[in-house]
Amino acid sequence: MTTPRMTLTSGWLTFAGILVIVTGFFNLIDGLVALLRADYYLVADRDLLILNFTTWGWIWLILGAIQIIVGAGILAGRMWARAAGVVLAVLAALGHLVFLRAFPVWSVLVIAFCVIVVYALTAPPRGSRAA
Repeated sequence: MTTPRMTLTSGWLTFAGILVIVTGFFNLIDGLVALLRADYYLVADRDLLILNFTTWGWIWLILGAIQIIVGAGILAGRMWARAAGVVLAVLAALGHLVFLRAFPVWSVLVIAFCVIVVYALTAPPRGSRAA
């Protein structure tokens, strides 16, 4: 007979999982807008640093889809998803820092979500003590 595997979760992990999924959807929207309607953004020159809006669109689409999968893994209590969630949140924050010139309010909002996700995924659950 097998014993069920217990995972240590907290409200922060649930919040982080939901927020990673929401951020993933935000990035999917960014990707679709960049691919389908690049004139929507505030910059006229269609290039951000070295990449054009089509390239950014694909980057945001792929990142957003992966974030949604990782968010589901976080909600399921998987440790790999927590580690991937931190890495993806940092990558998304850096990407939105570059994208800040094109869509400032949206990028600041997503960067704030990413910072909260990193905290929520790295904070120890309540009641646990460091050894």
